[in-house]
Amino acid sequence: MRRWNGWGDDSITFALNTDALEFLRERIGVGAAPLDAELSQICQQLPASRLGAHALIDTSPETRLRHSSGQSVPDWLKMRYGKIQTFPDGVAYPESSEELRTLLDYAGQRHIALIPYGGGTSVVGHLQVIASDQPVLSVDMSRLCGMLDLDKEAQLARFGAGTFGPDIEAQLRAQGYTLGHFPQSFEYSTLGGWVVTRSSGQQSLGYGRIENLFAGGRVETPQGRLDIRPFPASAAGPDLREILLGSEGRMGILTEATVRIRPLPECEEFHAVFFPDWDAAQAAIRAIVQAEPGLSMLRLSNATETLTSLTLAGHKKMIGVLESYLRLRGCASEKCLLLLGASGDGRHVRHAVRAALKIARGWQGIHVGRYMGEKWKQGRFKNVYLRNSLWEQGYVVDTVETACDWSKVKGMMLGMEQTGKDIMTSEDEKLHVYTHLSHLYAQGASVYTTFVYRLSGDFDRDMARWYKLKSAISRFIVSHGGTISHQHGVGYDHAPYLAVEKGELGMSSLHHLYRHFDPQGIMNPGKLLPAEDSLR
Repeated sequence: MRRWNGWGDDSITFALNTDALEFLRERIGVGAAPLDAELSQICQQLPASRLGAHALIDTSPETRLRHSSGQSVPDWLKMRYGKIQTFPDGVAYPESSEELRTLLDYAGQRHIALIPYGGGTSVVGHLQVIASDQPVLSVDMSRLCGMLDLDKEAQLARFGAGTFGPDIEAQLRAQGYTLGHFPQSFEYSTLGGWVVTRSSGQQSLGYGRIENLFAGGRVETPQGRLDIRPFPASAAGPDLREILLGSEGRMGILTEATVRIRPLPECEEFHAVFFPDWDAAQAAIRAIVQAEPGLSMLRLSNATETLTSLTLAGHKKMIGVLESYLRLRGCASEKCLLLLGASGDGRHVRHAVRAALKIARGWQGIHVGRYMGEKWKQGRFKNVYLRNSLWEQGYVVDTVETACDWSKVKGMMLGMEQTGKDIMTSEDEKLHVYTHLSHLYAQGASVYTTFVYRLSGDFDRDMARWYKLKSAISRFIVSHGGTISHQHGVGYDHAPYLAVEKGELGMSSLHHLYRHFDPQGIMNPGKLLPAEDSLR
């Protein structure tokens, strides 16, 4: 069963080996997990719903509670400590565009705020209920799902927007195709959520980001239905897909999406390469991505993440042998791990891997085969369960990600990490922090940093500490030329920093665009854009 206060299925755990736990304790101290609140206890505390009876709406306490939060650190703190203060007044499960249209009309007549709910995996506050006198309705899209059409000749597939990642791949695989979009949240996130937050999958180098895969769709807005037709290309004015991509429910609710698919790859290979230090590794991956050898994935870990990954892997004797070999080859304490993948027919895969490894050797890269790459593939959707295990040991995990040009990548990584360390030092705490680059472009790369630190055991203190850390790093990112979000969207948490990227005129244009589709301001208020009082 899905956890109500953590990540994923409650039958799945990520076991921390003794060495990994000791490794963490040596770096940041022994954690002490607070006592989690009980589901039944919180349900008893829910305020009465402000919605009247409606055939499409469930107002039961547990259903409302389970739709009140996503997977951000503030969401976890509120759920685990039992400090959730705002809840949707009801949850609707529309099964057709017509039923969704009924809900939009109902909400418009009564000035009810609507929050689209896909898989509940947002880590930036997309699902946060803003405290106000306005009733709030969560619209769960899980019943608007499944493959609706498959055009093999055009390699297009149309799905209900509430279709989960595994179901998309299963239905396509049965026909010999794949979408190839694999974010870490793949098992629990939906196609509609990917589109409206501009998601990026782990193999985006080969398959593309969601904006490359999204061909068209249907959106129900307060002003009516918007159909975006899937053309192979068009010069007929601005592309309406761009209005929807990244809109985060502010203009309406996506009900269907047509995506570009590909035949299943004949084979896939994932290889591991070690470099002696970050400078050599970054130079190598920049050379590889700019040479375009046809890979589907590149993922580079800095020295601390490499060390952390090797420690978490267990198999102490085998890892010891590997590290001895690497030391003999010049890769010691500053070594960085690169995972590279290729997908396609056998000839293409062999050519792509050989070309990439040839470039890597020019930067002292040491190829150690496929074992580590294949182990990563096997566990790539399970590693996120580490958040649950660490919480149980008294530690919280958060991530911050951006993207910038190659000339800024190293400075961005070091600056984000140091900013985090400085904040935790001011709290008289230590921070375990590490970074990887998982999405690469000829122009630059994503920079994805993970922070691990101890819980204090006090809700207010832990929430204040998170805000201090998040805001300081966000300010650093936007002031040093990075985007506030490469792959997680904006939501509530990133909204204060969006104006630095878009500018005054850009922000004004977004306000007016969403007001055109949603004159009453009922669509997911408070997300993506800051307060809109000046436009009311």
